[in-house]
Amino acid sequence: MIEVSENIANYVLSVFGEEFFEKYKAYVASDYIQYVRIPGTVEDQNNLIEKLVYYGIELSIVANVPNAYSVLAGKDKIGKTLEHALGKYYIQSLSSMIPPLVLSPTSEDTALDMCAAPGSKSTQLSEMMGNSGTLYVNEPSIGRTKALAHNLDKLNILNAGMLTSKGELISKHFDNYFDKILIDAPCTGLGIVQKKQEVSNWWTENHATALSETQFKLLVSGIKSAKIGAEILYSTCTLTLEENELVIEKMLEKYPVELMDIELPVKSHSGFIKYGEKQLNPDLAKTRRIIPWEINSEGFFIAKFKKIGETVPSKKMEVRQAELEFVNWDNKIVKEYVENISDWYGIEIEIFKEYKFLFKKNEMQFIKSEWHSDNLSIFARAGLKLGKLDKHGNIVLHTLAAQALQKHVTKNIVELTEKEHLKSYLSGGTIRSMTGIEPKGRKVIRYNGDMIGGAIATKDGLKSQFPRALRTAEILF
Repeated sequence: MIEVSENIANYVLSVFGEEFFEKYKAYVASDYIQYVRIPGTVEDQNNLIEKLVYYGIELSIVANVPNAYSVLAGKDKIGKTLEHALGKYYIQSLSSMIPPLVLSPTSEDTALDMCAAPGSKSTQLSEMMGNSGTLYVNEPSIGRTKALAHNLDKLNILNAGMLTSKGELISKHFDNYFDKILIDAPCTGLGIVQKKQEVSNWWTENHATALSETQFKLLVSGIKSAKIGAEILYSTCTLTLEENELVIEKMLEKYPVELMDIELPVKSHSGFIKYGEKQLNPDLAKTRRIIPWEINSEGFFIAKFKKIGETVPSKKMEVRQAELEFVNWDNKIVKEYVENISDWYGIEIEIFKEYKFLFKKNEMQFIKSEWHSDNLSIFARAGLKLGKLDKHGNIVLHTLAAQALQKHVTKNIVELTEKEHLKSYLSGGTIRSMTGIEPKGRKVIRYNGDMIGGAIATKDGLKSQFPRALRTAEILF
């Protein structure tokens, strides 16, 4: 059982009262409810739900929240299925799904997720944009960028470039640039103590006050980076006014922004317009608070701004201009390779007109054709790996590309039907009993209707090309 620390108890009692505190304690001590987000059509979702029954997993749709399901049974298995490893669904709290829904980006927007790792909201933003348009995802922590990159890959995100800047410095790269910005700011986590007990060990009101300075700087950076008329969504998973209403009030006083009226698809309450004896800006009533026990998920705070005037640009950070850039399929640098992929894997050349390509050190990457950037040098990565040049001068389709293009691949497909073959493939091995495959060479692997990845057919068997980085997940068979 999780104990609420004295520091947290004193704060919650003093700000919210005894009745709220008793409910808060009961919530923290209760069992955590798992949720998942399932991208795709209703048919895709129903097909997936049927597959999950095999593992003993039972889901229930969440009313009013698109693509959201609660896990009724099989909570201990939900992160260990093949479908999870392939990104067919994403484990995410219900509350966490709300900020992207309120920001509501489209493929016409240039969007930014300023504090992106581990990628829950980034991948959801991409989904809402139809995996098209231009999305930048930013994460300064090297350790956390690995998780972000992993999830972008796993969900085959093809409209995102990853930055590794401090969020406070984003405006030094971009001025008057973005249409939609999500700032899910680092916070003291009073809304997630049920899931993260360690919060109770270190939480202090001083820590909340100190973090509020960082949150304010992130918002300033976001507002300066946004176009006039752009929308900026600020959210936290904490309850304190210091990190929520008081940060927002400060922004309203100092910058040309206004709060927008917002409706949430779950039960919520207006933000505070009074703190103790102090009257706050009445527009703070437009912000929303999600109380965890009212929706059986985490506590969240959400505010949506519109930029209504000019801001003083930040001093530009000097960066070198990238020598490489993404080019269209018919560019002389990549055309031969794209045509080779099209012919071998039976992918209509028209499909490749939807993407741009980058050829570097015998490897190719691809990204949606609408995605744009003034300078690739500031990105740690963009798009997905398309493939790698082999010794014969052919591009071997990467596993991620095989998954992303699976609806269009019509040739050189190998169907796996035996679980032992699947286990061998996912571990990076060679399936030595499969030696009669013709023609030899590049293949894509399909299992139970899903494209799994790439492989090479040799005289010794079918050699897996499943990436080492994706072999870490424990998978139930």
